[in-house]
Amino acid sequence: MNQIRTLGKVSAYLITKLFEENKPIFTISDAQGILNRNYNKTTDLLSELVKRKVITRLKDGKFLIIPQEIGNVDKYFGNWLVAAREVVNSPRYYVGFYSAMQYWGMLTQPLFKIFVATPKRQIVPYQMKNNLVLVYVKEKFIWGIKEEWVTQTQKVRITDLEKTILDALIHPQHCGGITEIAKGIWITKDKIDYNKIEEYTKKYGKNVVAKRLGYILEILKINKQPLLSVLKQYIKNRYDLLDPTMPYENKNKNTWRLIDNIGKNQILNLIKY
Repeated sequence: MNQIRTLGKVSAYLITKLFEENKPIFTISDAQGILNRNYNKTTDLLSELVKRKVITRLKDGKFLIIPQEIGNVDKYFGNWLVAAREVVNSPRYYVGFYSAMQYWGMLTQPLFKIFVATPKRQIVPYQMKNNLVLVYVKEKFIWGIKEEWVTQTQKVRITDLEKTILDALIHPQHCGGITEIAKGIWITKDKIDYNKIEEYTKKYGKNVVAKRLGYILEILKINKQPLLSVLKQYIKNRYDLLDPTMPYENKNKNTWRLIDNIGKNQILNLIKY
């Protein structure tokens, strides 16, 4: 709290009260309530505190106190998952795709963006345009979500492991492509609830999801029955592309009616047996 000694009396009072009220993330209305000032005077003070890097702006009207120990930084968002929760415009949001894969230990490299699904279309706030990806999803696909502690005091909504896998298979463009997803499935193969993923596949109701999952499990020799038999029921006359993020070509014939534009060997080469 030494930083407060360098502030003016009003600013120091504001920061102290916000800490006391456990509001490291706060709104203009919160500040107005503490200071008993009008809107313009309050926003002028907050703009000055942003310039002095005492607080940072997450989006218009919402701010985060920068801890003293962080020092002089150009951008500070605290816990990125919490920051993403605070800027999204729907309580039905969830952290998913690449970010959920990272949370569940499916990635081997660090991720420097947060992927959040929301049923309301929204432009990413300017302040977080390089750190946040918002993905529009329909309400009927918002399930399979857990509230997870990401700090000692904050929870966010994250897809569970099984829903993360299915979301990734329908939207590989938000997860690094099919090879990244296959690697993640291999890494977490002993943690996956295969009964749940069978139930989720039925609920998802997307043939291409079932086919991609079945094909990957087959390549990785994860022979889970009766899951594979259930997944094969989704094979229809239509052919689908295995990885829509990659150029169209057929590298490997298969019984899943998938146009394999990656190749079985490329997937297997990523796996460490």
